[in-house]
Amino acid sequence: MSDANGNVTGFDADVGALLCTKLELKCHFVVQAFDGLIPALKAKRFDVIISGMSITADRKKEINFSVGYAELANMFVAPKGSDLAGVTDVDTLLKSLAGKKVGVQAGTTHAHFLEKRAPDADLKTYDTLDQMQIDLASGRIDAAFADQSALQDFLDKPDGKNFQLVGVQIKSTFDPTLGEGIGVGIAQENTELKAKIDKALCALTADGSVGKASQKWFKTDISRPCN
Repeated sequence: MSDANGNVTGFDADVGALLCTKLELKCHFVVQAFDGLIPALKAKRFDVIISGMSITADRKKEINFSVGYAELANMFVAPKGSDLAGVTDVDTLLKSLAGKKVGVQAGTTHAHFLEKRAPDADLKTYDTLDQMQIDLASGRIDAAFADQSALQDFLDKPDGKNFQLVGVQIKSTFDPTLGEGIGVGIAQENTELKAKIDKALCALTADGSVGKASQKWFKTDISRPCN
């Protein structure tokens, strides 16, 4: 995500900065619509993807990934008092989405998951989370599905005061469509860079640096230590 001045901010930006420092690299961060990240990486427009991208089997056919550095909980946000707000189990929640306008970021595991698990929902896709949050706040969609950290960022803003997280966390163990944790996307041929990033990420999770970045943004530790 970006701040009011267009600067890239957030947990992934902080992880990227930690990596650059650890690897003694001078890095330049750019903003790209999520569904264009993999094509742009393959076209060598940038060297890596650090954008909360889940490691999935389909994506691994196109690019390589680092070791996972975070494990995010996937959740819905809906207006307080809505019929979705009080749902407490996954199956009921997915059935309740029938006919509802649900926002997701295009090209994400969240979009693929709902296409598979909630085919009767009316999915609205967005290039950015900011665009999705604007439509959510204005009532143009009934709910949004994303990782908990992104939704909490919305709830902490004035526009989010009349909304709440639906009390169901959907983790990757529920459906492999949701991925194997969050990793750095790397071109398949760039094996040397992958090895360096893996080593650096393992060190940064072991010494608590990734955990501190997580606490800063989410008030909880979502870091995923190396096995």
